Parts: sequence; structure tokens; C-alpha cells
Amino acid sequence: MKKTFLVLFATAMVSIAGAQTLKVPASSTGQTVKQEFGLGSIELSYSRPNTKGRTIFGDLVPYGAIWRTGANTATTLTFSDDVIIGDKKVSAGKYGLLTIPGAKEWTVIITKQLDVTSPSAYKQEMDVVRLSAQVQNLPSSIETFFILFENVKSNEIDLNLLWEKTAVSFKIKQDIDSKIMGQIDNLMNKDNKPYFNAAMYYMDNKKDLAKASAWLDMATQQTPTAYWVWYQKARCLSLLGKNAEAKTIAMKSMELAKTAKNPDYVTLNEKLIASLK
Repeated sequence: MKKTFLVLFATAMVSIAGAQTLKVPASSTGQTVKQEFGLGSIELSYSRPNTKGRTIFGDLVPYGAIWRTGANTATTLTFSDDVIIGDKKVSAGKYGLLTIPGAKEWTVIITKQLDVTSPSAYKQEMDVVRLSAQVQNLPSSIETFFILFENVKSNEIDLNLLWEKTAVSFKIKQDIDSKIMGQIDNLMNKDNKPYFNAAMYYMDNKKDLAKASAWLDMATQQTPTAYWVWYQKARCLSLLGKNAEAKTIAMKSMELAKTAKNPDYVTLNEKLIASLK
């Protein structure tokens, strides 16, 4: 009898082990987004719950309580370089993103904790940043919770949280100017000087346009048929108020673009010439 029981037990275990696991779609799908920012990147990882006809904020997600800012696992942000959030410096690394929703204002928390999935697990002493963010009411409802990067600039970016008819946003900044200026100073003492990139940085960040113009002159000597360099030279001259010179350079850029069969730069130059009075 004992031997028969063992045989039956072993047979049952083999049957269970051989059974296939049923795989179904996740009710809250995961998403990882990597956004280039400044001289590095930000990686966001979170899960996206759906409304499914429910009232979200103030009900499913209570006001005044810690929220994981998503579903399933904790929401995280990984910074490749140091950033500034609110008025606090956040060192490069991986952090948790938590929020405390409210009807008119949310508290946004950047924490050292990477595993907070319920309010009871939260430890305020692990906060790195706490800031307030105003609620914006959306004209239509968003079914699936969504976090996105927007208004991407060289030194700042917005992180937006949207769900139901609620939107909340906060800025992430990076002090890159000193790093880039240091690179420019260093590389301008090398043989292969980055005239074009240095000039573009000066133009984009409203620095010394006369110096940018001089560097673009050198860049056209480095690559005489580069119509995009000639175009930026014309644009720089227009910013300096030298419209007659800008028009001449734009005409040259347009002819080079035609030879290279690049209609986009032909159009850009036509628009620039038309704007010059």
C-alpha cells in the first residue's frame, strides 16, 4: 500500500511539473524610457495602470497618502549625471519616484528607496528631494497612466505625470555650461579644433556672437562645401544685424545645398533670405 501511494505521488508530481504555465497580458503594463539629457541621460521605469471606469484621484489613489506613482513595482529614475530638482542637487544614481496626490497640489518625492510599493514601506528619512507641484486639469480623460519627458532643453527638462483628468509636472535641471566651456577651452588648444560645435553652443546659449561668427569662418575653411556650416554662418551674421553679409552667405549655402541635392537646406536658406531686410 505504501509503495502504491509513493508511485501515485511521484506520478502526480511529474504531471504538475509538466503542466504549462498560463501566460496572460499584464493588467498594468511596464514601460522603460531612456531620455538623452544634457551630457548624459535619464532612465525612467514604471508600470501603467488603466482607469477602467474607476474614479482615480481621491478614491482609488487617495489624497494625502504616499503613492508609488504607478502600479506593480516601484517607479524609478536613474540619472547618469548629477541633476538639480527643486533647489536640491541630486547625485548621479538610481532613485525612487513617489508622490502624495492632492486635489490642487501634489508632493513629489525623490527617495533613496527603490522598493516602495505601499505607504507602510515609506521612510521619510530616505528623502532626497521634496517639492510641491500644482495640479493642472485636463480637458479630456487619459485612460492609461502616462509619464513623459517634455520641453527638452540642453540644461532642463520637464517630467509630466498624466492620468484621468489630472496633470502634474516638475523640472529637472543640469548645470552643463561650466563643463562645456571647459571642454571648449581645452579643445581650442588642440590641432583639430571643434569650431562648428563651439560656435553652435555659443549661438544656442546666447553667448559671444562675434566669437561664434569667427569660429564659423574657421569651420567653413575646414569644410568648404558644408552647406549647413555656411547656413549657420549666415544665421549668425543675421543675429549680429549684418543682413547684407548674411544674405550673401545664405546664397552661397543655398547653391551648395542645391549641388548636394538637399532641398531642406535650400528651403531654410530661402526663408532666411526672405527674413533679411
